[in-house]
Parts: sequence; C-alpha cells; structure tokens
Amino acid sequence: MILGFILGTISFLMDIFVDLFTDAHRWIYYSVADYHVVVQYLVWVSYSMILMCFAAGFANIVSPQAVGSGIPEMKTALRGVVMQEYLTFRTLVSKVISLTCVLGSELPVGKEGPFVHIGSLCASLLCKFMALFSNIYKNEARNKELLTVGCAVGIGCCFASPIGGALFSIEVTAMYYLPRNYWRAFLSATFGAIIFRLLPVWHREEETLMALYATKYRLDFPFDLQELPVFVAMGIVCGLGGAFFVFLYGKITLFVKEKKASNSLLMRNCFYYSALTSVLISTLTFPPGFGQFMAGKLTQRYSLISFFDDRTWSNHSIVKDFDDNDHLAAWKHPYANVFVVLFVFVIMKFWMSALSITLPIPCGSFVPIFVIGAGFGRLIGEGMATLFPEGFNTDGHIYPIVPGAYAVVGAAALTAGVTHTMSTAVIMMELTGHLSYSLPILISVILSNMVSQSLQPSIYDTVIRIKRLPYLPLLRWGQRENSKIHVEDFMNRDVRFITFNSTYRDVFKILCSGNLKTVPMVKSTESMLLLGSIERAQLLALLIERTQYLRGGAYSIPARSKVHFQTATEDSSSASAHVSPSTPLKSALKRPTADEEQLNNNIYDSGLSFKTFFCSRPDTNAMKNDPDAHDDMILQEIEKWEEQQLDEQVNFNSCQIDPAPFQLVDRTTLHKTHSMFSVLNLDYAFVTSVGRLVGVVSLNELCKAITGSMPPDGVSLSPILSGFRERGSAGWRPEVCELHKLLDHQDC
Repeated sequence: MILGFILGTISFLMDIFVDLFTDAHRWIYYSVADYHVVVQYLVWVSYSMILMCFAAGFANIVSPQAVGSGIPEMKTALRGVVMQEYLTFRTLVSKVISLTCVLGSELPVGKEGPFVHIGSLCASLLCKFMALFSNIYKNEARNKELLTVGCAVGIGCCFASPIGGALFSIEVTAMYYLPRNYWRAFLSATFGAIIFRLLPVWHREEETLMALYATKYRLDFPFDLQELPVFVAMGIVCGLGGAFFVFLYGKITLFVKEKKASNSLLMRNCFYYSALTSVLISTLTFPPGFGQFMAGKLTQRYSLISFFDDRTWSNHSIVKDFDDNDHLAAWKHPYANVFVVLFVFVIMKFWMSALSITLPIPCGSFVPIFVIGAGFGRLIGEGMATLFPEGFNTDGHIYPIVPGAYAVVGAAALTAGVTHTMSTAVIMMELTGHLSYSLPILISVILSNMVSQSLQPSIYDTVIRIKRLPYLPLLRWGQRENSKIHVEDFMNRDVRFITFNSTYRDVFKILCSGNLKTVPMVKSTESMLLLGSIERAQLLALLIERTQYLRGGAYSIPARSKVHFQTATEDSSSASAHVSPSTPLKSALKRPTADEEQLNNNIYDSGLSFKTFFCSRPDTNAMKNDPDAHDDMILQEIEKWEEQQLDEQVNFNSCQIDPAPFQLVDRTTLHKTHSMFSVLNLDYAFVTSVGRLVGVVSLNELCKAITGSMPPDGVSLSPILSGFRERGSAGWRPEVCELHKLLDHQDC
C-alpha cells in the first residue's frame, strides 16, 4: 500500500509538471502569433530542443542507467542477474526529472515503460528502508517479489488499470510467475490507481473518479456481426504493423550503434543526436507548416481523446464543423479530407516514434503505439461510416457505425503486436471504462499477437538482444532440430575444480582464474567424481584463516642477521623489521609471479586483497647491501619455507560444502535444459557423465545455443552452432561401459 501511494503520487505530480510544460509551450507560441512565421517556427522548435537537450544531459550525467525504457533491464534483473546501479536513488531522481522534461518537449514517447522501471526503483528503495525495522526485507527472494509488484504498480498508476497492470507484469517481466505475488501486485496496483485518480479530484481537475479516457458509446447494440470480419482484418494488419515497427526500431538502433562505433561527430555526444531529432520532429509537426496535415498542435493525450470520440467526423469525406475551442477542429483541413489527414498522421507518427525511442533519454513505446493504433482504427472507422452512412438495420432499428470504437480496437491490437502481450486488451477496457467491445478487442489482440510473434520478437526482447543482456530467450518447441542438441554440444569443458588433496597454491590459482562464484569439488583428478561445490567466499575464508594462523607464529625459521622487509601495501613502499633468532617469520609467503599478479586484478571485488595474504617479502637488494649479511643462506631458507606453506594441503573441515549442486547429465536435451534454467532461475549448472564432472553450462552458453552466435563478419549463424560435433555410432562409447570402467576403478 505504501508502494502504491508513492507511485500514484509521483505519477500525478509528473502529469502536473508535464501539463505546465506543454501549456507554457502553447502560451509562448501563441504570444508570438502576431510576428512573422519564422519567429513562430523558432519558438516552436527551440522550446522542444532545450527541454530535450536538458533531459539527455541530465540523464547521461547523473545516471546513464536511466536511459531507455527500463523494462528489458527489469526482465534481466528479475531473471537473477545483478544490474549495477539500476536500482539506486540516483537513478530514480535522474529518471523522474529527465522523463518529465522529455514528455514536456512533446516528443512522441510515453511514460509507461519508464514508469515500470520507476516502480521497481521505488520497490527496491522501500525494501532497503523497511529492512531497518524488519529482517524479512533483507531476504533477496522477497525483494525480487516486490520488484515484480513494482512493475505492476508502474502500469496501474499510468492508465489507472490495476488488473491490466498486474497481468502486464506477469507477461513482460517474468517467465514463470509466483502465484502468491498476484494478490500483492493487485493490491498495490489498485491502491496506486485509486491515489492516481483521487488526487485530480482533490486538485479539482475532475469531478469524480472515472476512467482516464472515458467513452460514451451505446450499450444496447455496440456492434453488428457484419463488423467482425473488419475487426479480424484489423488484428492481422496490426500484427504486421507491430512486427514492422520492431524491425524498423532494430534497424535504426543498429545504425546508431554503428555510427557510435565509428566515432561519428553526430553520435559522439548525446546532445547532438537528441537535438537534431528534436528539431526534425518539431519541424514536421509545426502547425502552420506540415503539421496542419497531421494535427501537429495536439498532444498525444488530446489525440487519444479525439480518436476515442463517439461522434463521426466525416460526412461524405468532409470533416464536420466543430468549434474552434474543440480539439477535433485540428483534424479539419480546407484542402484535404479526413482520410488524407489520418493517413499522414499514422505514417509520420510511425517512423517518428521508432526514431524517438532510440534516443539516449528515458522513453517508452507504449503510448506512441497506442496513439498510432488509435489513429489507424479511426481511419478504418471513418471509412466504414462512409461506406455505410446509414449504419446497420437490425430488427427495424438503424444503428450507426461508431468510428471511435474502431480506434479502441486498433490501439489495443497494435500495442499487442509490438509488446506481444494480451494484457493490453484488459488495459484498454479499464482505460475507456467500456466493456461492450471486449469481444472485438480480444479477437484483434489475439490475431495481432499470432501474426507478430511469428515474424519478430517483442520490442523488449529486441532491446535485450541489441544490448546483449544476459536474459534467457524463449525456446520454440516447433523447431525439430533443437531436440537433437544436448548439453555436451555447447557446454564449457574447461572447468576449474578442486580436490580433497588441493593445496593453498591450487586454491589461489583457481581464485585468480576468474570471478567464479562456486567451485566444484571432485574426489580426485583421476576419477573426477563430483562430490559437491564450494562457494568463493568459503575459499577466501580459508585463505584468511591460513593467514591469521601464520601470523600467529605457527612456523618459524632461524634468522642470523638483521632483515629488511618490503611490504606489499599501497601506502608504503618499504619498511624494516628486526627478526631475532627466536622470532617467527610473519607471513613471508612468496609473492606471486607476474602472471599471477595480473590475475589478482580480477579478484579484488571479492572483498579480500591478496596483498594482505602475501603481505611481506624480504627486500633482497637491501639485504645484499647490508654489511651484516655475509651470505644468502637466509634468502634460500625463506624461499624454501614459502614454498612449503603454499604446498601445504588445505583443510576443508571448517568449510561448508554443498553436497548437491545443480547438475545435468551430458545427454540432457536443449529443451530440458531451458526448462530447468527457467523454472529454477539458474545461472549455471555442472555437467556430469556417470557421475564424472565433464563440464559446466552457464546462462551465456545456453543463450548462444538458442539464438546462435554473431561472428565478427556479421553473418548470423543458425541456432545449431557450427562447432557441434557429429554423433556417429562409432565415435561413442556406451554409457554402460563407462559405468563398468568406473566401478572397476573404484574396486582397484
């Protein structure tokens, strides 16, 4: 409830400031109406450009993680991947302020996608705050569940649709949803939607609680059966349009990344690209210019209100007369009929929206697609009203066609085609407060999803692929060749492991080999029987314990002279210490070689600097220059002692070993592997063959096996990787023989 209250308040305040920005834009524009048209153009363009540049600069300077929608990153975070700096207070401030300026500049972008990220940010920060009072909020699984709730509240507070918001969070942010999260998401989204709609009443902007875009369509006879084929055709066309929108967005994004890689002047700075795009779109929407053919002076909100209007605009292709204060008057042009104006609007907004969401700013694609789909539906509805001016005769009653209902269906269908969600149908019903057209909406949404999913991935999955986020893609069961792929074909065979006989030198090399979270433990290098796994923190604790043990004086060697020690700390370069014959040598372990020292840089993030482990080393140069040191015997003794300590066998009695780590057999199919990683939310799993450790498979290898790899030449490979070896009968030894060999070895 607290989360819903916070997000509802933020959404309302953001709308207030956006309205202030747009009203100021109109006031400045109309205040120079008596001047030359060039002055009007400069005012119209410069206002949007200033807000856009401020938003781009603020987002990229304060927190670059605020750029974009945020839904793809939330999908990846809920998958279990740690997204650095994506859930901080700094990102929240950057996202809210820059998004408000972007919406105030009237760029064709929406706030719904970024508000999902804002909801997750508020949920994460609220968990950290509540952890001060209750330990249950320190649980990582509990925090992930609340992140899912935040995604639901983000949609619920934008459209005042709690049911659609909860369903949207299920479809978009999670591959497998926990049922216990549904009532939490629904409760929080409902409370946030109430606050979001109650504040305008308290602010005296509205009279009572009602739908955000309330409609007044008739209830006695909403549609005729003869209109159903038109709704079916709209669903198919919207599916094709949604797939083409995703394709166009991907092409523009890859072109922009290419220009950034080539260090182009336009893409070198975030201000150049944002300013140029803002000037281009503002020029095309300039009301006295080309904007008069596409109602350029209307904002996205008023465009939706006009599309959902229950009146018919055309009378034999001529727009009816409306009051000058009515926003419907913007769609009337003296030299073009209503079909030309709507067609130009749909085409221009289509590529403008695809271009705008590629900018380095907080932006969403939900509302622009809503507006484009509503414009397309209005175009079809006006065409039907022109073809059937008298409407349909049913039981002696004449029922005219309502073009606004076609706009509702078109908006839901096109949005479903872009996002691949069914919840857009529920969102549209809650948004308009009208359930009479639920059947046409559901039909068009289902068909749009079927067509779009067969052609392109969703807009969010496309962003994940372009950004190369570690998210597990969906696996299509219809591909027969995937059933022939096994784990052994794409697993990593170079596995770092430890045994019961491992030494401290072996542990150190394994920790230096990479940022391994868990290290497998086998019985011996000959048998390779997997016994369990040890976390990285446990191995680091063993080294710390060993260091403290050595510093306590467990080992000592005779020293015949004064020895100068050179510490390995960063604060001091050298220090001296006097060692008496009875004084034990304190941690004079051998300093790592050049290769090992280079590997040390990869493990500092674990919390233990290995410079504290190899804390001191005798300064050999100082000893050679020391007149009291007559020979090098002490150096040889120290080096011999260091080698002995590194070659000591590790005692794992105080270490917590997981005896049952996640593991797969080498003949596990790709489908089963995908299901296990998805349901159990795994990041990796060990691969065994009759109990022997043969490899490890991580999320990265699994993604490559599903989607294929992209070589440097840019030629996309097939999902079956080229490195898969042939499975001839002569090249395989039966698993039974392997098992007998293993048993024979154990008996010996």
